[in-house]
Amino acid sequence: MFNSLSDRLTATFKNLRGKGRLTEADVDATVREIRRALLDADVAVPVVREFTARIRERALGAEVSAALNPSQQIVKIVNEELQEILGGETRRIRLAKTGPTIIMLAGLQGAGKTTLAGKLAKWLKAQGHSPVLVAADLQRPNAVTQLQIVGERAGVPVFAPHPGTTSDLDVPTGDPVAVARSGVDEARQKLHDVVIVDTAGRLGVDAEMMDQARRIRQAIIPNEVLFVIDSMIGQDAVNTAVAFDEGVNFTGVVLSKLDGDARGGAALSVASVTGKPVMFASTGEGLDDFELFHPDRMASRILDMGDVLTLIEQAEKNWDKDEAARMAKKFADQEDFTLDDFLAQMQQIRNMGSMKKMLMMMPGAQNIRQQLEQFDEREIDRVEAIVRSMTPHERLAPKIINGSRRARIARGSGVHVSEVNGLLERFAQAQKMMKKLAQGGGMPGMPGMPGLGGGSRKASKNAPKKKARSGNPAKAAQELRDAENKRANAVRTGASFGQPSGDFDPSQLNLPKGFDKFLGGK
Repeated sequence: MFNSLSDRLTATFKNLRGKGRLTEADVDATVREIRRALLDADVAVPVVREFTARIRERALGAEVSAALNPSQQIVKIVNEELQEILGGETRRIRLAKTGPTIIMLAGLQGAGKTTLAGKLAKWLKAQGHSPVLVAADLQRPNAVTQLQIVGERAGVPVFAPHPGTTSDLDVPTGDPVAVARSGVDEARQKLHDVVIVDTAGRLGVDAEMMDQARRIRQAIIPNEVLFVIDSMIGQDAVNTAVAFDEGVNFTGVVLSKLDGDARGGAALSVASVTGKPVMFASTGEGLDDFELFHPDRMASRILDMGDVLTLIEQAEKNWDKDEAARMAKKFADQEDFTLDDFLAQMQQIRNMGSMKKMLMMMPGAQNIRQQLEQFDEREIDRVEAIVRSMTPHERLAPKIINGSRRARIARGSGVHVSEVNGLLERFAQAQKMMKKLAQGGGMPGMPGMPGLGGGSRKASKNAPKKKARSGNPAKAAQELRDAENKRANAVRTGASFGQPSGDFDPSQLNLPKGFDKFLGGK
C-alpha cells in the first residue's frame, strides 16, 4: 500500500546522511520533498500543509541543532508526526459494562463491510467473545446470503429474518431498523456478548442512506459505530469520511483493502481530518487477514523501519510451542538437524501466513522489495513435496542420497533433479550452521553464544568429533538407540550437567556462607 510513499521518504532521508549539521536550506529541501511525496500519495492537501509545517518547525528547533546526528533526529520527528496523523495511539473496542456490546458498520457500497463483519467476528471470537452477525443490509442484492456464507466460514451465527433482495430488479422490502433492533434482542436472549450489525451502503453519499443509518443508530444505540472505508479511493476518502461523520457520528475507522496497490492517502487523511481513530485494518481477502491498527507500527512500516512487534505477535499466535520446545531440546543436546526437522520448521513458517508479508515487516525490506515481489509462495509446497518423496532413512541420513535416489525423488515430487540438488545443498549449509551454533561457535563473524553447549571456539575444536551415522538402516537405528541409552545414563548420573557421578557435595563449590545447607550439602 505505502510502497511509493516509503520509497520517496527513504530516498529523501538518504540525502541527509553524513551531514554533521543541517542548515535551514537543508531542512527546507527535505520538507519540500516530504510534501511532494505526501501529495503524490493522495494525502489531503490540508493534512499535508499542517504536517509539513510541524516538521519544519521542529526541525529548525533546538532538538535537532543540539543532536549528535541531525539526520536521524529528522527521521525521528517524521516518525512521531506520522504516528500523530494516524491517530496517535492504538484504540481498542469499548466493551459494554452490561448487556451485549453493539457494533454498527457503516460505509459506501463496495467498501467491504460484509466481508469485514465476518473478519471482525472471527477476530472477536478468538479473543474469547461470543459474537453474532445481524443482516440489516436488505438493499444490495444477495447481501444477506453473502453474510450468511461469511458467518459460516467464521464459525459465527447470523441473525437474518429477512432474505433481502436477490437482483437489481427487485424492489427492497423489509425494515432494516426493525431487523437491527430484533437482532440485538436475539443476542440478549441467547447470551451473545457482541452484536455486529451490517448495514446497507450506496454507490455515493445520499440523504436516504444517511437517514436509514441514522435511524438504525438511534434504534440500537451502539457502543461503536465503525466507518469502513476503501483504502484505494484516494482523495475522495476525506469527503466521504466527513459526510458519514456528520450523518452517523462514527466512533472509529476501519481501513479495508490495505493490501492493494493504491498510494495510501486515505489512511493518512481520514484520522487527521475527522479526529476519529483508525481502529482496524483489513490486509487481504482471507478472514484471518485482519489486524488491530497500531499507528506507531504503521509509521515504522512507512519509514522502512519494519514492524517486528507484529511479526512476533503472529509467531506467538501460530507457532507450535511443543514443536519449538522439541527443537530447543534437540539443539541443546547437539543432535543432528534432519530433513524432518527442516520440514517441520517450514510448516511452522507457513502457518504464520504469507512469506511476502512477513518479510516486508523486516527493517530495510523496501531495499529488496522487487526480489520479494518475485518470490513464489509455492516454493514451500515444492520443498515439502521433495522432502516427502524421500524415505524416512533418507531424511535421517541425507548423505546416502546418490544420483539414482535423487532422480527417484525428483519424479515423485514432480520437479527437476536440479531442484532436489539445490535443496540438499541448502540443507547441508543449514545443518552446518546449526551444528556450529550447538557447539558454541556462533554464527559466522559472531562470537560464541553462551549456554548453547560449547563455549569458545577453541573448546569446540578440542571436543571429540561426533561419529558419522552409518548408511545401513539397521545399523544406524542401533547406533541411535545406543546414543539414547548413553544420554539417559548420563542424565541419571548427573554427568550431562558437568557434575561428577555419585553423591554431590555442594561444599566443593565456592558458594556464599549458608548456601551449602540450602542445597542439602553435607
